[in-house]
Amino acid sequence: MPSETQKPTPGTPAPDFTAPVVGGAYADGAELSLSSLRGSPVVLYFYPKDDTPGCTTQACGIRDAWGVLSRNAKLFGISGDTVKKHAKFQKKYELPFPLISDEDHSVATAYGVWVEKVLYGRKYMGIERSTFVIDKEGGITAVLEKVKPEKHVELVLEALGKGEITQ
Repeated sequence: MPSETQKPTPGTPAPDFTAPVVGGAYADGAELSLSSLRGSPVVLYFYPKDDTPGCTTQACGIRDAWGVLSRNAKLFGISGDTVKKHAKFQKKYELPFPLISDEDHSVATAYGVWVEKVLYGRKYMGIERSTFVIDKEGGITAVLEKVKPEKHVELVLEALGKGEITQ
C-alpha cells in the first residue's frame, strides 16, 4: 500500500520524531529527537539498506567528506535497519556519523519517503533515497530526491551553502 504522506517541501517545518540512534556521539540505541537538535543545521539522509552497493557508496562519500560536512551541519543517516545492523555497518566502513534506526518506518512515512517500489515487476514498500536539509529553527531548506549516491555529498554541500535547492 503506497504511503499517504506527502514529502515536506522547502519552507515547511521538518516533522519531529524520536527514534533510536547509534554512532557518532551517541551510545548504541540512545533515543534522539529532531527537536533536540534545534540551533544547528541538520541533514537527514534516508537510504534503503545498510551494506548494499549504492548505500555503501553514499555512506563512504559522506565519511570521506566528514571534515567539511560536520563543520556545516549535524548529519544523520536513516534506514529501516536495526541498531545492531547499523553498528556493524558503521564499524565495517569506519563511518563517523550517527545512523537512526527506523524499523517501524514511522520517520520515513512522516517524510514521505516510505513508498511503493517496483523491481523486476514485483511491487514492495521501501525507503526512497532522499535527503532533507533543515535550518537552525527546524524548517526545511532543501529536499534532494532520488539522488545518485556518488553525487550526494556535492549536492548536500551545495544545499548547505546556497539554502533552498530542490533536486
